Amino acid sequence: MLFKIAPLLYNDYKAFSSARPETRKKKREKRPRFAIYACTAAERSEAAMRTAGIIAEYNPFHNGHAWQIAELKKRGYDISYIGSYEGMEKGMIMETKTPYYGIATGKLRRYFDLKNFTDPFRIIKGYFEARSRLKKIHPDVVFSKGGFVAVPVVRAAHALKIPVIIHESDMTPGLANKLCIPVASKVCCNFPETLKYLPSDKAVLSGSPIRSELFEGDRSRGLHFCGLTSDKPVILIMGGSLGAVAVNEAVRAVLPELLKDFQVIHLCGKGKTDKSLNNVTGYVQYEFIKEELRDLLAAADLIISRAGANAICEILALRKP
Repeated sequence: MLFKIAPLLYNDYKAFSSARPETRKKKREKRPRFAIYACTAAERSEAAMRTAGIIAEYNPFHNGHAWQIAELKKRGYDISYIGSYEGMEKGMIMETKTPYYGIATGKLRRYFDLKNFTDPFRIIKGYFEARSRLKKIHPDVVFSKGGFVAVPVVRAAHALKIPVIIHESDMTPGLANKLCIPVASKVCCNFPETLKYLPSDKAVLSGSPIRSELFEGDRSRGLHFCGLTSDKPVILIMGGSLGAVAVNEAVRAVLPELLKDFQVIHLCGKGKTDKSLNNVTGYVQYEFIKEELRDLLAAADLIISRAGANAICEILALRKP
């Protein structure tokens, strides 16, 4: 149903855009952009190298933490990254020439699964691996973006008296961050509504980091990269870092109808492309995109995305319907 309604919403948005250009321009100028760094302005200006152990739940679609790491390195920080043994983020982090250390991870599910009997032991193992690694790195601060890989590292950092800064992207804290917040020094968040769920002495309304490169995308370059034309509007569909089976199936079910009026760029997730659709005119699919994402976003007239907090903030900043 969403994919049938989306073209209608796009047409309404297009009519609104053409009818009130001056109003929309004024609103765009008033909207602030937010950024967050795990340090103060004074600390960033220090010439001496410092160490930050960074842990995060990584989103390969947006290549989000890679740019943050690069920015911190420019400011003179020595960065290390702790994640799962073979997580999707490993290759991207190592491309930035940042040391990557894998630990055992497990998930605390609130539903029945046979892994519930083994994952607690993996978490305990991850805790001792993280503690050992942190002793060797001896960071000044640990920054966590959430996710269950972060829990043993944050807890180990607290045991070693290393300050921890958490960033909660969602409106309400997830279970992993709930387990970490009691031992965190500060908890940053995106939304004012989130503050009521956080300890008042730790909460910081920081907003979400927005990469400046996203505003440098080129529509023509994006269309050329995808082999599309400027004759029809473009829908960009993103299903999250691992892809979304339900979204992928829904897109493919209505694809012939969509292609009558639109061209479609589909980010499917690792291993979720459909080879039978490789040569369909007006449709392109990718497992995930890195540097070219800014151009694909510029090429898109309408974006359909899973409601990840980072994705929402970036799409909002780009003023994309």
